[in-house]
Amino acid sequence: MPLLHVTATHPVTPHVVRVRFTGDGLDDFPTWPDQQLKLLIPKPGHPVPDLPADRDDKYGTGWYQAYQSIPEPERPWMRSYTVRDHHPDTHEIDIDFVLHADAGPATRWAATARPGDTIGRYGPSAAYRTRLGRFDWILLAGDETAIPAIAGHLAALPHDARAVVRIEISDPAEEQPLDTAAELDLHWVHRGTTPPGHGTGLLNAVRAAPFPDGEAFAWIAGEAGTVRAIRRHLIGDRGLDKRRIDFAGYWRLALTQDDAPTEEDLAEARERVAD
Repeated sequence: MPLLHVTATHPVTPHVVRVRFTGDGLDDFPTWPDQQLKLLIPKPGHPVPDLPADRDDKYGTGWYQAYQSIPEPERPWMRSYTVRDHHPDTHEIDIDFVLHADAGPATRWAATARPGDTIGRYGPSAAYRTRLGRFDWILLAGDETAIPAIAGHLAALPHDARAVVRIEISDPAEEQPLDTAAELDLHWVHRGTTPPGHGTGLLNAVRAAPFPDGEAFAWIAGEAGTVRAIRRHLIGDRGLDKRRIDFAGYWRLALTQDDAPTEEDLAEARERVAD
């Protein structure tokens, strides 16, 4: 299990902090948009354990079995995060952490992270790399947790591409610069005092978005219920082929990755496999 060591931190917005890491394996680090890592955040008094990968592990699940065998009081919290940027010249990566008001373990760790702090990582795994295929234009929609992946997708688009982007955040102070060579229709959706994951601001913004002519591809991520609602709209109301929609529930209302999947989560997983 490779370790990540903090080299620097700085605020991106009032509620997003960027943490820069170094560590083994970051010199030859494959990159793609929406590249996720499993981060292992140690519990107080318990260092990150060594979870060696077995070369004979056919399905690559041995590390997780070893992780689950750790007694719960010592077992690190595990959360999924998207790589915001890779710096091959210095063998470093950036990961953006949204500082949630409910202050879960990842928020608590990131809010106080300092150079020299250490966490564990698993990934990235090329098995989870998504190839978008051919399209005339792309829809990118999500909340603040999806911004790193949206930024990656936009940076990868060529100059003759077209992108319709809708991102829900709390207020204008949370907007971030997004670089792309593509033709860009970007709208930030400000939810104000409405808690994240509540309300229909992002869904309404996608409903109201004018879609260009031509063949589309859609990428949606964020709170799971909102993602499902947008996907239903795109298929049922906009006529998009479900095979041309990539979707991911990054987080769930009142639940964490430590909680068991709901029936809706399982249905979503089955549909992703079927697609």
